[in-house]
Amino acid sequence: MDIATILGIFSGLALIFGAIVSGGNVQTFISIPSVMIVAGGTLAATLITFPLNEVFHAFQAAKQVFAQKKVDPNEVVRLIISVANLSRRQGLVALSKVRTDNAVFKKALNLIADGAPEELIRQTLRIEIEAMRQRHGVAQDVFKKMGTYAPAFGMLGTLIGLVQMLGTLDDPKTIGPAMAVALITTFYGSFMASLFFLPVAGKLRSRTSLEIINLEIIFEGALSILENNNPMLIYEQLSSFIPPKVREGYQPEKLKKEQGG
Repeated sequence: MDIATILGIFSGLALIFGAIVSGGNVQTFISIPSVMIVAGGTLAATLITFPLNEVFHAFQAAKQVFAQKKVDPNEVVRLIISVANLSRRQGLVALSKVRTDNAVFKKALNLIADGAPEELIRQTLRIEIEAMRQRHGVAQDVFKKMGTYAPAFGMLGTLIGLVQMLGTLDDPKTIGPAMAVALITTFYGSFMASLFFLPVAGKLRSRTSLEIINLEIIFEGALSILENNNPMLIYEQLSSFIPPKVREGYQPEKLKKEQGG
């Protein structure tokens, strides 16, 4: 569970709801037609912009914003150092038996164990990184567009309300309530875009950046293993991807314990 996402959403909802309650009547901010215009219109425009499967995958990615555990680059570096030690002891063929949940790393190890040329390994891993970047970019773009469409449909709903209000100007008592209903649609559009759609797009972008760093570490680590480099030299190279403040030192004793040595 991503605590920052949960905390951000609940604190935002609490502050907005608190401001509404402290200002008076909560019923004024409840309008089913406004929700239909903003939510329905935003979804409709999104489906026009993107294929259905891309919208579906984007919402699946949004669930990971709340639940997905981030992979620490330090863990990836430790894994690669451990595999480098294994390859130096047992040879490159032993890499095919390494168990890992990372499909890209597993593919790289299988290519190395099968004796694939270095250029093929480079091209394969680069394709994996670029394909992942494009897939994640589509999900981010879906929520960016929804963050654009929601305020626009909010304004559209406000215009509809103003037109209806102008039709009842002969009764001055209805102008105030009608104006409130007209403006509430703009509120819904801004609310959905500012607290959900755009933040989700930003969170997905930050997750993608972290995953790209991990894949770059795997890319360079796989090539270093192929060249049979010293684990200490591999660590010095791969740790450059990690900010110094969160970078773990080279710990051969810890690696030996993890390997059962």
